[in-house]
Amino acid sequence: MSNHERVLNGPQTTGREFRNLSRPRYGIRHINNAAVPMRDGVALLADVHCPDSHGRYPALIAASPYPRQMQDLGAPAGFIEAGATDFWVPRGYVHVIANVRGTGGSGGTFGFFDPQERRDMYDLIEWAASQPWCDGNVGMIGISYFAMAQLEAAVERPPHLKAIFPLAVTADLYEAASHHGLASTSFVTPFLAMMGLTSDRSDTFWRRNPVIAVARRILNTPRVHRKFATMNGEGAVTMMRELLKLPHSPHPWDDLWLETMVRRPLRDEWWEARNLLPLLKNIDIPVYLGCDWENVPLHLPSTFTAWNALADNPNVRMALLGKFGLTWPWESLHTEALAWYDHWLKGVDTGIMDGPPVRYVLPGVDDWRSADSWPPASTHRQLALRADGELSEEEGRPGEREYLTLGSGLNRAKASPIDPPSMLTWTSAALPADLDVAGGIEVRLVASATAMDTAWMATLQDVAPDGEVTDVTAGWLRASLRTVDEAASRDGAPVLPCTEAVAVPVGEPLTYRIPLVANARRFAAGHRVRLVLTSDDQDPATPAIMNFRHASVGTSSLNTVRSSSRLLLPVLE
Repeated sequence: MSNHERVLNGPQTTGREFRNLSRPRYGIRHINNAAVPMRDGVALLADVHCPDSHGRYPALIAASPYPRQMQDLGAPAGFIEAGATDFWVPRGYVHVIANVRGTGGSGGTFGFFDPQERRDMYDLIEWAASQPWCDGNVGMIGISYFAMAQLEAAVERPPHLKAIFPLAVTADLYEAASHHGLASTSFVTPFLAMMGLTSDRSDTFWRRNPVIAVARRILNTPRVHRKFATMNGEGAVTMMRELLKLPHSPHPWDDLWLETMVRRPLRDEWWEARNLLPLLKNIDIPVYLGCDWENVPLHLPSTFTAWNALADNPNVRMALLGKFGLTWPWESLHTEALAWYDHWLKGVDTGIMDGPPVRYVLPGVDDWRSADSWPPASTHRQLALRADGELSEEEGRPGEREYLTLGSGLNRAKASPIDPPSMLTWTSAALPADLDVAGGIEVRLVASATAMDTAWMATLQDVAPDGEVTDVTAGWLRASLRTVDEAASRDGAPVLPCTEAVAVPVGEPLTYRIPLVANARRFAAGHRVRLVLTSDDQDPATPAIMNFRHASVGTSSLNTVRSSSRLLLPVLE
């Protein structure tokens, strides 16, 4: 089997039927370290992978801070996300993999999703369109930061950018770095450490390192490669965390860490300069959004906010994938993306625009569903957080439950047997019939605290008859950032601006609206619905989807939850 016919990991379509797709016809020639001039005189470096038959082809640009030289490594690592060069180039596309400013030998200073990076993306698109190997039609490819770069380019409206395919995207950096005021340290800290580590390495290190060469050969053998099809994001985060132990230059990486994790807990002008959501209305080119349901703490929320912000764009599609829908190296949905780009860049009728615009897997059933809009039609069912620990439509006898969250430095030798628990759970009775849920989920928490600030961390779980627990989704809120912008709320979901901190009145019950990240699930007959609530997820015993955890608020507090609290589930009609 030749390279361009190797089996790619992950689902390749959303169940749609396609026609007239480009077939592999070409070999690959490489142009490494091409210097791309920016308008301010800085040069970005890019590797250009072209069909070996001289001519002009559509270009697909992948841009990120990650080492461009390593995108064919084949490792199950969270920075191998530019897509499979040996899939795209044989099918008549030029795959351009570029390093953003201040990374991988590109000039200038990395600004972490700042306006300068947006201008650079415009210049990169227009440079590619003018090259002798490009026919003037440009798209973009890649997930995560590569997807963020696609939105950065699109809001600048370069004339030759014809369509984008941003899977696992974040349009608002604050939304990824801080979950309603709770710093997502499991993401930002290792990410910036990895950037510092990799950006210190030379081009020679990446291209001529014998250890990397051996790893590339082993990782790309079919037997090893197949194993990566069922590795999730948790493994990638764990590997990134190990990099924290290695030294790196403090500038600009530690400067950015201080900005995101310490100096700026509230939304301010620094964060708003890195928020594309208000600019998405300017995008009039076709956009294909998507994410996997598991990506709750990072990219899934922004998939939906981007979908809403693009509401006036008639050519938007969205795919929501099941377990192992996005793994590393990223290779999933390549056939879907090929149908997209054959249609928009080559003018071929592939069928990609046929049918409803939304395709989603319903976990628990694991089949593909269609929807004309998101969320699908549903009715919110309210379940009471009862005083006896049951989750039920009936509140029963009014009451309350309490749990304890402890700050550090208390000088206790060990916990006391009289300590309240560190988290609470509410569990429903076994369901008499299947319960299909899809859309926005909310906890309306009526609670008090003995501190002037605390954290609310809620995780929704599916408990099987044999006791197996599956985390479905989660939501987070720093209590002092509880103010809701009712005017900005959409589809009943609360919007928390996080622009002003208001102390918690000690001991006084308040109502907190905690949005859980929108999700979908069939809770099968015989299963139970469970809600877990805590105020610190540093303990490994507390649930944390993808093992993403948060910096502790740091205050000791006895938190009391009243039975008038409710879980709102969107039940499909």
